[in-house]
Amino acid sequence: VCKLDACAGCMACIDICPVGAIKIKDTLESYNAEINMDKCIHCDLCENICQYIRTPEKVKPIGWKQGWASDETVRQNSSSGGAATAIMRAFVENGGAVFSCYYSEGAFRYGMAESISEIDKFAGSKYVKSNPSGIYKKVKECLKNGRKALFIGLPCQVAACKNYVGQKNCESLYTIDLICHGTPSPELLEKFLNDYNTALKQVDSIEFRRNNYFSVDTNRRYLSPRGTCDRYTLGFLRALFYTDNCYSCKYAGFERISDITLGDSWGSELSQEDSQKGISLVLWQTEKGKELLKMSDLYLVDVDIEKAISNNGQLKQPSIPHNSRKKFFVSIANGKSFGKAVFMSMPYLCTKQLIKAALVKLHFINGGGYGVAIEQKA
Repeated sequence: VCKLDACAGCMACIDICPVGAIKIKDTLESYNAEINMDKCIHCDLCENICQYIRTPEKVKPIGWKQGWASDETVRQNSSSGGAATAIMRAFVENGGAVFSCYYSEGAFRYGMAESISEIDKFAGSKYVKSNPSGIYKKVKECLKNGRKALFIGLPCQVAACKNYVGQKNCESLYTIDLICHGTPSPELLEKFLNDYNTALKQVDSIEFRRNNYFSVDTNRRYLSPRGTCDRYTLGFLRALFYTDNCYSCKYAGFERISDITLGDSWGSELSQEDSQKGISLVLWQTEKGKELLKMSDLYLVDVDIEKAISNNGQLKQPSIPHNSRKKFFVSIANGKSFGKAVFMSMPYLCTKQLIKAALVKLHFINGGGYGVAIEQKA
């Protein structure tokens, strides 16, 4: 549909195609939305909807703050301050519908929430590509029925949603984009879990981080010793295996695509205790964004925007690929396990984590809270 290897996997072209002629080809290294020309009727709807070909207007923020959800439970159960959850709660309490990503039955998919209880499924960071297929139709239907809709996703997904619903339906559409480092294919997460004799479909819940620690509650199964960084997290944080499009992302910059942009307030001058609990960085680009913040139960204070930008690289530019990225994918193609491929690509960092794990096991150092953890089905 778009330029080769530039596809973000937003799935809008799949949703819009009237004859089902488009499928995503996932090579691990890249996504491509491929058209079956035997089915294609040349309506051009896919090109008209593609966020890569037709990028909606980006605007500079008109305000910025840092803070967290006033409800301590919401903050505690969130990855970074709970601002997204607080906004979603306020939105449904005011009669709106929320659309965002959640994990269920081995897949990261998009769903709709119309009550406080339904919002809980959206909590937590997802360090993997999600599948929004089908959700844009539901958003548009919600808007056409005269109801307000809040869409929360990655910038490319927000752009796809805005293209799909169309300008005449955007008046009641509210959008939040999340500051994104980049996302890998879910097939890589599957390969990582295979190293632990686990399949994603066997996992009831998975959580990649909590606040500024890559950890979850202790009743979950950790996939690396506490205090160490597992190889999926290590590779993710070092931009080793995102899909190709992420390294040339159109949306990584100070100008944003949405009403509100949310991320972590890394490098905050607030107390260490607050940092450990999680601090959200909040930027708003429109009056609609300002409206969302006013209705939400948030504690917000001033933030040094220059410091915030310097500590959130994707507010300046896309992630830079790790210099061993090609080596990683060659190793995977040659049949190496996920863990072995990461080790071959980053031997020094992996060895450092192995030494740290040994020191934790011998009780020379205390385990902190890094790594992916899962909860398997009974």
